[in-house]
Amino acid sequence: MAGKVETYLGFCLRARKIALGSGTIDTLNKGVYLVMVCSTASENTFKLAIKYKNRFSCPLMICKSGLENAVHREGCKLAAIRDEELARAILNNVGGDYELYTER
Repeated sequence: MAGKVETYLGFCLRARKIALGSGTIDTLNKGVYLVMVCSTASENTFKLAIKYKNRFSCPLMICKSGLENAVHREGCKLAAIRDEELARAILNNVGGDYELYTER
């Protein structure tokens, strides 16, 4: 059974309130409430995720179980949630395979 975070990501996909990949996220100017990065992402992708986190002033979540499985897109390492309520719901269910990024 999928966890709550995966369920909310499914809602984001169906509502088209998620941007997948750095190319898509780069085109956004505002309206990002949560950035998600896969734990297996490269160092450059992780730096990009931190850049987006700062650019949109939103939290960054690390997906330890593989973001591509959660969003059903092979090779997807970066995603941006574009719905405030769904982002809040995802953040309220952090745990298990997901953790919030805190700057060290």
